[in-house]
Order: sequence, then C-alpha cells, then structure tokens
Amino acid sequence: MRRSALSFCAMGLAVLASLPAVPVAAQQEPAVQPEKWPAPTWPRPRDPAVEQRIADLIDRMTVDRTGGRTGVPVLWGTDAVHGHSNIVGATLFPHNIGLGAANDPDLIERIGRATAIEIRTTGQEWTFAPTLTVPQDYRWGRAYEGYSSDPALVSLYADRMVRGLQGEPGDTPLLDGPHVLASTKHFIADGGTTEGRDQGDAAISEDDLRRVHGAPYQQAISAGVGTIMTSFSSWQGTKIAGHKGLVTDVLKKRMNFDGFVVTDWNAHGQIAGCTNASCPRAINAGVDMYMAPDTWRALYDSLLAQAKDGTVPIAQLDEAVRRVLRVKAWIGLLDAPKPSERAFSGRFELLGAPDHRALAREAVAKSLVLLKRRDAVLPLRPGGRILVVGEAADDIARQSGGWTLSWQGTGLTNAHFPGATSIWSAIADAARQGGGTAALALDGRWQGPKPDVAVVVFGETPYAEFQGDLKALQLRPELRGHVEVMRRLKSAGIPIVAVMLTGRPLFINPELNLADALVVAWLPGSEGAGVADGLFGRTPFTGRLPADWPLTAQADGPVLFRRGFGPAPAATWRPLPEASGVAETGAVGVFFDAGRPSPSWSFQISDATGNSTRVTQVPTVAPDSRVQVTAVDHLRQEDARRVAMAGGAAQIVELTTQMPVDLSRETNGDVMLVLTIRVEQPSSAPVRALVGCGVGCGAAVPLPELSQPSPKGWQRIGIPLKCFARAGADMSRIDAPFRIATAGALTFSLSRVALGTDADVISTCGDRPK
Repeated sequence: MRRSALSFCAMGLAVLASLPAVPVAAQQEPAVQPEKWPAPTWPRPRDPAVEQRIADLIDRMTVDRTGGRTGVPVLWGTDAVHGHSNIVGATLFPHNIGLGAANDPDLIERIGRATAIEIRTTGQEWTFAPTLTVPQDYRWGRAYEGYSSDPALVSLYADRMVRGLQGEPGDTPLLDGPHVLASTKHFIADGGTTEGRDQGDAAISEDDLRRVHGAPYQQAISAGVGTIMTSFSSWQGTKIAGHKGLVTDVLKKRMNFDGFVVTDWNAHGQIAGCTNASCPRAINAGVDMYMAPDTWRALYDSLLAQAKDGTVPIAQLDEAVRRVLRVKAWIGLLDAPKPSERAFSGRFELLGAPDHRALAREAVAKSLVLLKRRDAVLPLRPGGRILVVGEAADDIARQSGGWTLSWQGTGLTNAHFPGATSIWSAIADAARQGGGTAALALDGRWQGPKPDVAVVVFGETPYAEFQGDLKALQLRPELRGHVEVMRRLKSAGIPIVAVMLTGRPLFINPELNLADALVVAWLPGSEGAGVADGLFGRTPFTGRLPADWPLTAQADGPVLFRRGFGPAPAATWRPLPEASGVAETGAVGVFFDAGRPSPSWSFQISDATGNSTRVTQVPTVAPDSRVQVTAVDHLRQEDARRVAMAGGAAQIVELTTQMPVDLSRETNGDVMLVLTIRVEQPSSAPVRALVGCGVGCGAAVPLPELSQPSPKGWQRIGIPLKCFARAGADMSRIDAPFRIATAGALTFSLSRVALGTDADVISTCGDRPK
C-alpha cells in the first residue's frame, strides 16, 4: 500500500472513490464461528452527547452530500511505519522485526509516543500503523513489518504501540495532546498466505486464523485502537475486505470494535465482482472507508447510484458514516483548528529531536542478535586498525529498508537523511575517539599496515510490497559478492566481524563459517551508531531471534537457530553445510539480467516476416539480417547485449515464456517495467513498448525515449505497468512483459529488464505531453 499523505475520505465517510456499478458476483464466502473468537472490552463507552451530534449531522445530509459538503474535516493519514518515515529529517526507528528482537514492550510504547510527536509536527493526525501481522513464511516481502512469528509477542506489542501512539483511552480529545490516531493492519492473516505470497490466500483453518493471526487484535481493541485496515489478502479464497463474516460478525460484533474499518490501497477492487471504481460488496461486508487514491470520483458516483437503487442499504451507509464521524469526534477533529494551528504543528525542532534519536539508537542496540562469536574478536578495540568492508556499510537508505521516504526505499542517497548516521561513520567515529583508525574499502582491499579486524557489512537492499517476495530464503545472487571478499580476508589472516542488514532470517551458512562473529542488525534505520554500540561493547548483546533462522534456503526446511536464540555463547564452531538445498532460480520480477534471460524466459528477435530467433549465444542474427545481437560490457565483461536494428521493416526484440505470470497486483501500485539501457542510435521511426498476454491479447504504448540518445550513457527507463493495463492488456497472464517494436533504424544496449520503482526516466506512455 503506497499512499499519499492525505486520507482518502471525502467527508470522513465510507467513500473515497470510483466508477459505474458492476454486478456483484455470487460467491459463497467461507463461514466463520464468531462465538469462538475472543470478545475484548471496548474501552470507550459511547457518549450520548456525541451520538446526538452525529445523528444531527447525518439528519442534515442527503445521500448526495455525504462526500464532503457538510464542513466535516477530512482525516490526514500517512504511512509512518518506523518513525515518520515519509519525511526528510525524521527519526527512523528499526523496522518491526528488529523491534521484535529487542523483546522490550516499554521500548515499543516509547517509540509510539516519539513517532506520534513527529507526525504532529507536520500536521497529520492519522498513521497507518502498527502492523500486527504474524509472519509464518519469511519469503513474504513484507515480513519485516511483523514483530515476530510468535502471536504472543505481537499481541503484547500491539497493546503498547497503540497506547504509545494514541495515549490511554479517556475523555480528553486525542488532538489536545501529543498523539495520533492509529490503524492496526492488515486484518487478517496477511502473514499466513500460501508460499508467503504478497496479497495471496491464507488457506488455513479458522482455528489457526483466530489463534495465530487474530490474537493481536484482541489486545489492540482492548487498547482502543481507532481504525483497523483490512488486508489485500484472502482467507480460503475470499478477499478479506469483502468477507462480511470476518469484518462485521467477528471484528465489529463479536470483538466489539467500535472504530472504523478502512481498506488497503484499492484493495476493494480485488474483491470478486468489484473494480477499483465500484464495489458495493465491500461496504456491505462492513468496510466503512474505501482507500481509493486514484478513482475516488468514479467510486463516489457508483456508490451514490448503489445507495439510491438499494444495492447498498441506506442503513449500511449510515452506519459507515456514523463510525467515521464517531472517530473524528473522539479525536477532537470536529472542533479542531486547521492543522497548522494545532498543538505541536510546525515545531520542527521535534522532528528528529535528539531524545528521539537517542531512543532509536537504544532500540538499534537492543535489536542486535549475535549469532556467532569468538571472545577475541568482540568487542572491537577502538584503538586498533579497523577495515570496514561492503557497499552496505555507508548507505543509510539500505540500513533503513523499504517504506523510507519513497515507497520501496529506493532512489535515495545519504544526503536525503540529514542528522542520520551510517554504520561506517559510527564505526569511524568510535575508532577516532579511541585513538585508532578506520578505513572504508567496499571491495575489502586495503593499503598500508594489515588491519587488526575487518567489519563486513552485507545484506538485502530496500524493498516493500511486490518487490520483496522471494522464491527461497536466501540473498539474491547479485547480493552475495561479499562471500568471496570474506574468503580473501580470511586467507590473509584477518579476523572478520560480519554485520547483516536484513528484513528476515535467510540462509547464510557460508558467512557464518567464515566470520569470527556475526551480528544480525535487521533494518536499523537512521541511527547506525546503535550498531557500533554493540560492536564496541558499549551496550551488551541482548537481542533474541523473533523467528526461526533457517539451516537451508528451503521455506519449510530444517532450522539452525530457534526463535528466542541469542546472544550466541563463545563456543567452538562446527562448520555448517554450505549447500542451500534449493535450485538456483531467478529473482521474483527479474526477466533479464547481466545480459541473459532469467530461468524460464527466452530472449528473442523477430524479422519483418514474423520469424523469431531465440538468442542463446552471441552474435545472433535474425533470418532477414535486419536485427543483430552482440555482446557488450556494462558493469562487467559481456554483461549486456547490443541490439542493432537496420530498419526498413517491422522488427521486434522481446522476452517470452511458456509460463505466464500474474502482474495484476503489481499493476495496482506504482510498479514499473524498468529497462537498464543505453540508446546508441536513436530510432528513425516511432518505437512502441508492448506486453503480450496470450493469443490475441496484448497492449502497446509509445516509447519515445528510444527515439533520442541517452545523454548520460546507461540509464533506467521505467514504463508503468498501469499504462499497459489502461491500453487493454490482461495483466493476470503476461507471457511477454518486454517487447520493443519499430520499423526504424535503432541501436541500443540492454543489461537488465525487471520490475521496479526506481528509474532515471519514467515513460509517459503517451498519455500526456512530454
């Protein structure tokens, strides 16, 4: 769910957006037994005066006027999921998996309070947090948003984070104090989907649904959480946002939740019989507010028509409006001044305040999990010669992960993080203060005297939903170069302290065998000094694994360290097997890399007669000789392919597969097809980018970027997937995600084709002037 800062509710109603009515498909949702679910006590009794005020407001409305014409203020929400993480200069706390490793409920409440204050400085009053997922398969790309695989720990944290953000339930309006409205997410079982697939299906029993994934909601409701967000995912084949049994019968009636329910980003459009523009089934299931960022006008129109023709009963619409108004009244929004005049607004000295950064640093140190150690290598001696290795060492965006300034946390440099501290700079500062030296060498090569110790920082690069799913529990191939560097350091007799940045437990047996000590730092955020605190012994290692750590890369394979392990005792190390246990597969969403197609994909060229030639070696020439493919260098020798098109007739370059992929969920967001490309001879005729979706199915959009030279050589051109969807492609069965067609003379070099959100140039797809 990638969102703008504004809440997507016109008047505070259930409405947010989209199109003409569509028929609701008949579907039998899996039955639930509400009586078996817990029945927590809602801590805010309804105030008769407030209820009368709400009734008076509704009486003054017509159906047409429920979309923002009564003077009722809108809610302004933001994804402040590990601090106020959309704002430059804010304090970035460790992502939730790291906080789970800290196992400190008091710390969680303090982080909630600090986050609320920083949100209030910029005028918002609602955060889409905390995430109460209980991940069961860490191939899921959002697993780091969950505190733990243990529902008991997640439940404990749910209570404390809600209280930190909202304060204690009481009569004082929330906006009078340093608090914000919370939204627990994603109800329910987003962490229990088959194969850890984002937005997938949780094919589990109701007992497991209640016992594992429902447990944290009992505590959140008892703490008075004001809003709950439904998941993109399904339970036994039915999308949660359209499941009346879970949303109304369980959550609202049995569990006594008296706030309002909001969908995730366009999640209503995934319900059977719905589109982003029309979904009566969601509101009839109990959803009170649609999150419709880009189709709100059409959704308003369709809901208006459905209310008038009885598809949505007026009583159901009234109930949704009533719940939203009740929350707005409770937080004090109905009587609040404009955001710039509220308490804490504009007090930017509180954004990234020293005490907040100190709290984040404390959280980082407490989250560190020591998986292996030799007493001789830790703690580091600040007076020694320290070599810091790895491109992750001085990269604040990488240590902060996804949901940081940008949706996926990509496209950022250290300059975007004023006041923050990278792991490298923290180590260098500690060495300098201790009279020693520290040197940064990305490739592990040093000059001068031999280092006393090498600190190797490695791990995952930032990702969020869609982009983060894995096929196996291991680092992607392009992120494993540090292993060879570690072997070289080991052969030179240099002790190694490895620091891993990761959003989940992964297979790292080679690293564990090579390192003298290995610390899992998770995704620590803006305060890299907290990592240095652990390495130099300024704080003890107390973190414990919030989930099992795998012995192999198999999702259901054997366990190396059980949840709760840590810190590792100093002991003789018994070498681990270094076979991952899985066949090497291409990364999710990567179709072509280092000049070669990923497994199951074919790189093809076609001539004017429609004859296709598969490129299995270079050079390769099309039958009519109009298209030629040769090898060229990009980052390494022959890691790209030069495509030379002679022009004069139709020519096509494409990637195809016999196993179509479903890109419909990625199309819902701002995901693009990103081409790492260098245009050497711009096309002399129009160029089109196409996708294929089976026989007779496809779509094309203009790609004028290939009709002009690359001014800086290699660049990343992003083509939004939504452009192909708007052009008519069935994005659920794509068998050719990349196809370039032109009749002109064109020469370009291609290194990579993959899904992504970070591009130097974003194609306009012909829908607006350049």
